[in-house]
Amino acid sequence: MILITGTAGFIGFHLSQRLLRDGEEVVGLDVINDYYDINVKYSRLAEAGIDKNEIEYGKLVQSTTQPGYRFIKLDLTDRESLNQLFEAEKFATVVNLAAQAGVRYSLINPQAYIDSNIIGFTNILEACRHHVVKHLAYASSSSVYGLNEKMPLSTGDNVDHPISLYAASKKSNELMAHTYSHLFGLATTGLRFFTVYGPWGRPDMALFLFTEAILKGEPIKVFNHGNMVRDFTYVDDIVEGIKRVIENPPKGNPEWTGESPDPSTSKAPYKVYNIGNNDPVTLMDFILAIEEELGQKAEKNMMDLQPGDVPATYADVQDLMDDLGYKPETHIRHGIRNFLDWYREYYGYVTDQGADAGAITDQKKQ
Repeated sequence: MILITGTAGFIGFHLSQRLLRDGEEVVGLDVINDYYDINVKYSRLAEAGIDKNEIEYGKLVQSTTQPGYRFIKLDLTDRESLNQLFEAEKFATVVNLAAQAGVRYSLINPQAYIDSNIIGFTNILEACRHHVVKHLAYASSSSVYGLNEKMPLSTGDNVDHPISLYAASKKSNELMAHTYSHLFGLATTGLRFFTVYGPWGRPDMALFLFTEAILKGEPIKVFNHGNMVRDFTYVDDIVEGIKRVIENPPKGNPEWTGESPDPSTSKAPYKVYNIGNNDPVTLMDFILAIEEELGQKAEKNMMDLQPGDVPATYADVQDLMDDLGYKPETHIRHGIRNFLDWYREYYGYVTDQGADAGAITDQKKQ
């Protein structure tokens, strides 16, 4: 039995569907907060066979379409209910994708990151420890690299200079996980995701925001005057990486030494991986690809770099290739096309954005 937290979220939704197709039994957990449009979250759950009207806090809901899938609305800060769930279900594997996301939002509401990403993660660690979970995989982020400038970004690099509370919370998760691996033998794997995109993506992310604005004929915000580079990684590639990771819990590195410590591994059963496309794309090329796929030009408002943002990300995924024989490889054009196909279908978009489109949109989102 696998617990996936954050299954009303973007990556969690895709991961749960992949594992169910592979014959796994999955319990999905999410608090369904309103950081972005909850209708998108409820639509993901509906796609997985979870009836919105059946959802109650603390109640396991059976999928109407997938016998191996159940969902529970639960807050990770609710330690008592979380422990009751672990006691009842006897999870062998936990994938913790639930977190307060977003770099810029951490400047506005820092407490949300402490509650979800620190207190919530502590409760997950404690539940795994006391209920003999075999492997905990958890979402970290490329944001942990902070002020690092040497490219590509490697898990062997020091990551002591985060520039957002979000990044600091993710670095904290890695440190906390190592402590539990060392003290209690809990196998933990951290996954540093690099700019994930694709169908059912988050409405606060660049691809979603750009697409929405271009189709409405509104200007897009181009930060750092377009001088940004991102290692955009398609969600199916992320999911394949997670699947391989959870099937291969770390056993500890006997060659690790404190004299020249590798921060990505340990003598304890602990490991951190980058999951990125290893093929960085400039922001302007990314926008151009969206324009060409849509057949519409974007009106661009050039803006300064936002506090907490970094100008470039580029993942070194050599250890992922060496250990698991895997490297993400979906081309950005293919991924953008798949997202746009989903977006048009989900929002019932028509060229003139007339009344019929609005009616379809309302129906889709409810």
